[in-house]
Amino acid sequence: MSAKAAWPDGHGRHVLPTVDSTNAYALRMALDTPGPAWFLGLEQTAGRGRRARPWASPRGNFYASLLLHPTEPPEQIALRSFAASLALRDAFVSLTGLPGAFALKWPNDVLLNGGKVAGILLESTASKTGFDLAIGIGVNLIGAPDPAAVEAGATVPVSLLAETGLRVTPEAFLDALAPAYAAWEALFIAQGFAALRQEWLAHAARLGDTIRARTGTQTREGVFETIDPAGNLILRMSSGPVAIPAAEVFF
Repeated sequence: MSAKAAWPDGHGRHVLPTVDSTNAYALRMALDTPGPAWFLGLEQTAGRGRRARPWASPRGNFYASLLLHPTEPPEQIALRSFAASLALRDAFVSLTGLPGAFALKWPNDVLLNGGKVAGILLESTASKTGFDLAIGIGVNLIGAPDPAAVEAGATVPVSLLAETGLRVTPEAFLDALAPAYAAWEALFIAQGFAALRQEWLAHAARLGDTIRARTGTQTREGVFETIDPAGNLILRMSSGPVAIPAAEVFF
């Protein structure tokens, strides 16, 4: 395991005993929080995932949001989901010493031994200078939803504790995640998405395999070829490659 990295300079750290949603709270605090800040909720009462789905939030798991004030166009801002994925993987590896156990699932999940251990949700609101962005992150540290409650064909949820035997507190996980994210954010600002894209692809789940991508009522099946410079999934079908900006992916 790597040595513990220092808390990133200039980043606020707020631990909340209970909160409705860390993303919602972070965006409410945007006017009073000029710099980057992390908001960790030890319990969420109204957590949500993609497509406004409820996110089960038992105490002991990780629910946090990073508040940023980016000035790029929305399509560039959204690429920070890849920075968050890479930071999550770094945090997991630093805590477990198991680099081979973790993979990144497009567009915004982290897998442990093939099961979903973490998810990412970006939400933003317009501000006077650009946007207020909340990068919401949920991690199954000690418990995971019942697989029977998950949609058929979806990635089975797992917990860090059950898969590795390692018990990590939310506060300790935040202390590993925050510096990891700060490093990827600095690279993104300095060099753009290209450096993140290359590293993300190095850890991508099922790259080169046949997968299914569902958008609304349409499901496409093809080979996961790559992600393009805009972060789109490139699916090679019999008719040729197709760029998909958003979808739910099934293996």
